[in-house]
Amino acid sequence: MSRRTILWAAACVLTLTTPALAQEPEAGTVVATVNGTDITLGQMIALREALPAQYLSMDDKTLFDGILEQLIQQTALAQQVPQPLSKRTELMLATQRLAYLSNEALNTIADAAVTDEALQALYDERYGKVDPGTEYHAAHILVESEEEAKAVRARLDGGADFATVATEMSTGPSGPNGGDLGWFGLGMMVKPFEDAVVALQAGQLSDPVQTEFGWHIIKLMETRAATVPTLDETRDELAGELQQKAVEAAVTALTESAEIKRNSEGMDPVILKNTALIDN
Repeated sequence: MSRRTILWAAACVLTLTTPALAQEPEAGTVVATVNGTDITLGQMIALREALPAQYLSMDDKTLFDGILEQLIQQTALAQQVPQPLSKRTELMLATQRLAYLSNEALNTIADAAVTDEALQALYDERYGKVDPGTEYHAAHILVESEEEAKAVRARLDGGADFATVATEMSTGPSGPNGGDLGWFGLGMMVKPFEDAVVALQAGQLSDPVQTEFGWHIIKLMETRAATVPTLDETRDELAGELQQKAVEAAVTALTESAEIKRNSEGMDPVILKNTALIDN
């Protein structure tokens, strides 16, 4: 037998004995059948997409098995609903489909609105010419009456440690922390408190200041120039604003351009409570 014949024969043997490769899974690949109803891989993927984020942290095998089991159970249960479907069921499915499709349209509009150019333009508009102003680091001692506030101020003037007195006497939540309020900007405190802080120099104490919370003795610790947030720090906020504006504009434009005929004039709104209309 020639060498070519031997090689050809060997190739035939390999062809006959090598099993065919399994077909690559597709969306239509059937993963289970329940009483003749197929469940496909595509359905499993779609269900996974709809799961809340906390479920996606599960390991792949557990999630795969859980999704498949859920679809099997749902299919078995759905088969118990009498056919043809009732008017109520058909209407419920129609409204759910409408909600899903409209939400898909909104998601597409929202996603398209967020581009690098749009983000940069909105950032420049919002923060490009903004004077960030001043931030203040202050502490306070909060008491119930003016008399108590004057007594606190007298102790401090006598050399008592501010943080110690605050821990001892302040009724505010910052008391256990020595009255320290941390850093804050204008607009973050009630007006009488803010006005008193702005009037102080670093290290100074205020006279008693009354607000809706009680009476304060305030100590301005230090000030600093506020900084403008970066684009990365504001990206989510700006993206949300772009999406909101785009969605509102699209909904308005679509409804204004649509041919709409309203036939509900004179209809009593209480009619929506009449569930018998969809149960018959």
